[in-house]
Amino acid sequence: MPDTASGPTRSARREALAGWAFVAPALTVIALFFGVPVLAGLSLSLTDFDIYALADWRNLRWQGLQNYLQVLSMPLFWQALANTAYFVVLGVPLSIAASLLCAVLLQSRLARFKPVLRTALFAPVVTTLVAVAVIWRYLFHVKYGLVNYALTGLGLDPVDWLGDPRWSMPTIILFAVWKNFGGNMIIFIAALQAIPEDLYEAARLDGARGWAQFRHITLPSLAPTLLMVSILTTAGYFQLFAEPYVMTQGGPLQSTVSVLYLMYEEGFKWWNLGLASAVAFVLFLIIVAVSKGLMALQARLSGGRA
Repeated sequence: MPDTASGPTRSARREALAGWAFVAPALTVIALFFGVPVLAGLSLSLTDFDIYALADWRNLRWQGLQNYLQVLSMPLFWQALANTAYFVVLGVPLSIAASLLCAVLLQSRLARFKPVLRTALFAPVVTTLVAVAVIWRYLFHVKYGLVNYALTGLGLDPVDWLGDPRWSMPTIILFAVWKNFGGNMIIFIAALQAIPEDLYEAARLDGARGWAQFRHITLPSLAPTLLMVSILTTAGYFQLFAEPYVMTQGGPLQSTVSVLYLMYEEGFKWWNLGLASAVAFVLFLIIVAVSKGLMALQARLSGGRA
């Protein structure tokens, strides 16, 4: 009798091999351009790799965890972490709120010319960050900026938006929210379109109005999307670099120095590449911990609602 058990097994093996053959090119690219650089950076973070080691590898010395201990003992690192946390804590909720508000308005019956509005609101996402950061720097210039020109026209004193430590980070947060909210808006629009209209019709029949529908139907239905958007936005905002680099160069009084900006200065200004790699992996661990915390919070809230 033929071995019927071997037939499905061989077929499953062939399918598995075919699947691996299809994903092999993508896995190879990921390994070469992501895995290898990450492992190289981790190796560098355990050495004193600097400009002298770059000139002669014999100058390279093993440091172990000394770079990480040095990072944690740097006052500038803690200030940069505080600046980054301020940027994340204030910027992420504002960005998500703006994205969700625009998505809800665009899905409502009140919005006209929806394709044009979607394009206009999404346009900042596809613009070059450095170019628009330069434009914003001139818009908020203390003497020649249009923002202060408008304030002067209203009889108010001009504000040194990028030169005053009290206003520099809020100005960068405002720019980042304007630049990034359009991407999340598109995600929310797709999630809103997936909510069954029957739920809203039933809610209207029960007498629920706009806010009640949003609270009891829209938000619970968007919970998985909100979690994903929160994690992606938080991870992106922790990688603050281009905005302070172009608009303030880390000033004034180091009030806009971020962790990534500190890593750049250590690596490419002072050529302490081993220390810069350690800063990068400390930031990576912080992002992982915050992402895990958001997922645990969402699971707890979901359990509480259940």
